[in-house]
Amino acid sequence: MTDSQPFVLDLSQVGAGDVAIVGGKCASLGELFRELTAHGVRAVDGFSTTSHAYNTLLDTDNLRGRLQKLLKGLDVNDLDELARVGSEARRMMMETPFPSEVETAIIDAYKRLGDRIGKRAFEVAVRSSATAEDLPDASFAGQQDTILNVRGEKRLIEACRECYASLWTDRAISYRTAKGFDHFDVALSIGVQPMVRSDAACSGVMFTLDTESGFRDAVVINGAWGLGEAVVQGMATPDEWIVFKPTLKQGFRPIVTRKLGVKEVKMVFHDDGTGTMVRPVVESQRKRFCLAGFEVLQLANWACAIEDHYSALAGKHQPMDIEWAKDGITGELYILQARPETVHTQKTENFIETYELTGAHGAPLTSGVAVGQKIGQGKAHVLLDPSKLNTFKEGEILVTTMTDPAWEPIMKRASAIVTERGGRTCHSAIISRELGIPCIVGTGDATEKIRNGSDITVSCAEGDVGNVYYGNIDFRVKKLKITDTARPRTQIMMNVGDPDHAFMLSRLPNDGVGLARLEFIINNHIGIHPMALVNYPNLKHRDTIETIAARILEEDPKEFFVRSLAEGVARIAAAFYPKPVIVRMSDFKSNEYAMLIGGREFEPEEENPMIGFRGASRYYDDRYKAGFKLECLALQRAREDMGLTNIKPMIPFVRTVEEGAKVIALMAEYGLVQGENDLEIYAMCELPANVVFADEFLKVFDGYSIGSNDLTQLALGLDRDSEMVAHLFDERNGAVEKMVAMAIDAAKRAGKKIGICGQAPSDYPEFADFLVERGINSISLNPDTVIQTTQHILETESRTAKASGAEQ
Repeated sequence: MTDSQPFVLDLSQVGAGDVAIVGGKCASLGELFRELTAHGVRAVDGFSTTSHAYNTLLDTDNLRGRLQKLLKGLDVNDLDELARVGSEARRMMMETPFPSEVETAIIDAYKRLGDRIGKRAFEVAVRSSATAEDLPDASFAGQQDTILNVRGEKRLIEACRECYASLWTDRAISYRTAKGFDHFDVALSIGVQPMVRSDAACSGVMFTLDTESGFRDAVVINGAWGLGEAVVQGMATPDEWIVFKPTLKQGFRPIVTRKLGVKEVKMVFHDDGTGTMVRPVVESQRKRFCLAGFEVLQLANWACAIEDHYSALAGKHQPMDIEWAKDGITGELYILQARPETVHTQKTENFIETYELTGAHGAPLTSGVAVGQKIGQGKAHVLLDPSKLNTFKEGEILVTTMTDPAWEPIMKRASAIVTERGGRTCHSAIISRELGIPCIVGTGDATEKIRNGSDITVSCAEGDVGNVYYGNIDFRVKKLKITDTARPRTQIMMNVGDPDHAFMLSRLPNDGVGLARLEFIINNHIGIHPMALVNYPNLKHRDTIETIAARILEEDPKEFFVRSLAEGVARIAAAFYPKPVIVRMSDFKSNEYAMLIGGREFEPEEENPMIGFRGASRYYDDRYKAGFKLECLALQRAREDMGLTNIKPMIPFVRTVEEGAKVIALMAEYGLVQGENDLEIYAMCELPANVVFADEFLKVFDGYSIGSNDLTQLALGLDRDSEMVAHLFDERNGAVEKMVAMAIDAAKRAGKKIGICGQAPSDYPEFADFLVERGINSISLNPDTVIQTTQHILETESRTAKASGAEQ
């Protein structure tokens, strides 16, 4: 850097410390190109104008003074006045003569860039970069314009003028005022880079943390066809992948989530050779992912390298918000820009806030991608015309096709936001997180299905899918304080079924997952009977074949099941890694299996499914054996391909010791070999036979987990699904407690682990006391009872220890 205050600097001359000179975006572009190329990250060359160039423009024809006079006394909450002042400010910027010395410097830099890349006239991206951008306490990202496919010197200067004027859009004026920045303390620089031809391929955004929960060990990647603005602006609902960082860095392939986006439209180069246009995406492209798995992993590795570099610069963990693109001509991936993530970085809460619908409701009016986990209510305001933003009232729910930064002045007034397009990294999602309001994006039909002026409830509390319901549905909010208190000797684990909530729940103090049910994943993320997929398309009913075809698209049906189940299990295992995650193999009853798509063709009709064809007995039976193989292959993939060896399978409803041995042998045949790669196989202890022959069962299995629900119904001889005998169902019954005590004693004799994953310790503190006093190794609880039960168990252990000392 020289003392002569240059108008332009090449990116090779710019680094992260130069925000005051070239703005946050260009400082980061320079840091990427200068420092991370050596680490294999493919960044893009270019140049940047400086704040000195911008200030030279303000000094022309007293532009600064005229703008100051225009802005004096402006109330940014008066949207009509804000629009008038913004329009006049932009007119002044566009009409003030462009300083000739600045123009010459830009054109010279454009020519030098052409020499470096071996081109003369070439397309560039012109990116605005505010000198206050991406500071830890304010995200100016997206406030100013980016202009794509700019070709030739004359058009480049015009684009630079447009960028300078974009510092005075309504949303930028409002945003600076809200964040307490003086308008003239913020200057604008302009980054110029060769276009990556993603118009002929794909592009998108990625974050080095989970954007909903703040979970730090994930890279979330969004992508769609064409130029990246379609994803950033929410025009297209993108594909999404989540990659687990710790085992990625060990060389594994841990894509723990992938979701196919609608990808309605794509932004491409305009037919006239300048600028861009939006086109619909053909059906065949919409139905396939825009990236291959190896490309997802390459991007995730680059994201980790970028995060590590910026964390070292910051002297602390620094999550990153990164834009990427694939060149359709060369097939190569590029990183376009990277900036610090600002929403979760600023959060300091030491509690988890959980929302839950409690009132009755009908079917959703529409559904989409949930942003956050909150619930919001209010009157729907269906708004399609940006010129009518001033009609929006405080507390209404904004329902629209998509938003862009021009909508921000009204978004902060909304109690929730619902859009038809966009993914978790689009403009609507980013701003709603910053504002702390629930948002559902990518519904596809919200403006048609939601009636303007109607009372609606927007629920993001039901997993990754957000739902909009008619009326004001009752709901409750719980705050669970995250404490660093002492851990009890008894391990406190959690029952976690839904992969979508796993990242958030992992923030609670815990020793792992004592029960992850495969049924939840199969039911909610797959929905098809495993044997229907095994036998597809040779099924009896044409409508079933068509339904399955629509769900699996062109994927191999068995691969669809294995991949979907592996990813669901892996997301839970990743959330709690490296703590143990005990995964119970499927334990649907025949009547429950029959409810899956294609299920009735493969399930018997039983008088009492609760004690019929379920659990271990299914696994080696020819009527389900091929389905069990798919379950085993899914766990094998999560453990071996993704590196999540903290997964421990557990077998339910094992009626005899011989049956247990038969299942373990079958698992080995399917790739899950007990003892290999630290594989432990547990059994549910939920039948009286499991207690009576515990010594023998524990020679076959590596540990036990007591299922108090089934053990109670079978010990007391009652059907827990029958309301007529429900009053007799009580895990605290002496017979049940005696059986639990016998099982714990047997595990101690065998030197094997024993825990409990049933409902009882979550519901009854006295039952938890009993378990602790008997010396159980672990208690697995429902997440909403973890905090208070942990404290209760600490007190019980202390009391027990004192009593023991007194006796001695």
